[in-house]
Amino acid sequence: MFESLTDKLTGIFNRLSSKGRLTEKDIDDALAQVRRSLLEADVNFRVARDFVARVKERSMGADVLESLTPGQQVVKIVHEELIEILSGGDHRLTPASQLPSVLMLVGLQGSGKTTTAAKLALQLRRQGHTSMLIAADLRRPAAISQLETLGRQLDVPVYSEEPNKSSVPQVVRNGVERARQQGMTWAIIDTGGRLHIDDELMEELEQARSVAQPHETLLVVDAMTGQDAVNAAQEFHDRIGLSGLVMTKMDGDARGGAALSVTRVTGVPIKFMGVGERPDGLEQYHPDRLASRILAMGDVLTLIEKAQEAVDENQAKELERKFREATFDLEDFLQQIQSVKKMGSLSQIMEMIPGMSNMNRKMPTDLDDDQIKRVEAIIQSMTPAERRRPEILNGSRRRRIARGSGTTPADINRLMNQFKQTQKLVRQFSRTRNPRSLMRMFQ
Repeated sequence: MFESLTDKLTGIFNRLSSKGRLTEKDIDDALAQVRRSLLEADVNFRVARDFVARVKERSMGADVLESLTPGQQVVKIVHEELIEILSGGDHRLTPASQLPSVLMLVGLQGSGKTTTAAKLALQLRRQGHTSMLIAADLRRPAAISQLETLGRQLDVPVYSEEPNKSSVPQVVRNGVERARQQGMTWAIIDTGGRLHIDDELMEELEQARSVAQPHETLLVVDAMTGQDAVNAAQEFHDRIGLSGLVMTKMDGDARGGAALSVTRVTGVPIKFMGVGERPDGLEQYHPDRLASRILAMGDVLTLIEKAQEAVDENQAKELERKFREATFDLEDFLQQIQSVKKMGSLSQIMEMIPGMSNMNRKMPTDLDDDQIKRVEAIIQSMTPAERRRPEILNGSRRRRIARGSGTTPADINRLMNQFKQTQKLVRQFSRTRNPRSLMRMFQ
């Protein structure tokens, strides 16, 4: 997320912070580079111009230039101004007073509305809500079957009708009524993609909105389309009125400046960010957390939330017992790898750890996501006895495991060396009085 922009900004501010004293020229030069970096990330030029102007005005005061850490003071100002740009409006979903709360997803073709509908249903379920997905995209042949497939995978009910026998407003009306009859908390309407300049399709959307009376109307936009996403948001907002945005493909790194521009330009708040294809690849939007990620300050709160979702409390207690008794084996090692995978890709996890964002790009190959998959394949190719007692792995067993996992004996030797180091750490820690802190290292 924002890798190129983050690299450029951190480089600029590291050079600025390395100077004991700052002059007005130092700040001018640094902010000129910041402005250029923002424009290269496809941030709206007015937003970039105003941002740099505010940072410069605040940075030129004597309290900054004459402070003991002027570079850090400038970074603090930049962080606060980034939060200001990214903020605006209510970033939460607020339910209606009467059930079901109706949420309608709109957007251009290919922006990810259907998968976003399913992701929203999953996130709402984790918050204790029930949802019904309404398949109101009658123009794309595979849209209804795609939504029904996602619904089956997530165990979320889907309302649909024959596309050649129904109109969009009719499907919307009937779907919301079905959600009401079944006592659902939310009715999530997946509409077809359309260009904002297509009057016929926009009128159809207006009719559907009039029928549904949605409490939330969210535009799903591809963050990688840059200013086109901002322009689309403005047009949709002017035509039908939006309550929020969902920025998809935020895990990409091409022209992510739309997220830095869209609320400032349109006044519409971002409510969610799509960060992957997995059903749980949707994050609640927090302006302060995103600003911290952009400046490589990490996002510990989101990391904690993901860990709480991924780690089973009973498994954590059992792992603590094994740490105390120094009986941590390859079964436990595999379990921890799988817990990490539930939290997202390793690169996403690393960027949430303060100071680790830049290191993530320089990470050795034995710590990447592909290596995690190889480790998982190796352990799963072992017998239960070999996982519990890895010391019995002789040459022939290692060759058999290598064949079964599609790896080499050298890969297995490397894993066993890493595991021995882990066991050594566990044995040392089992003598201490606080095994929970080590457990958190594996979580």
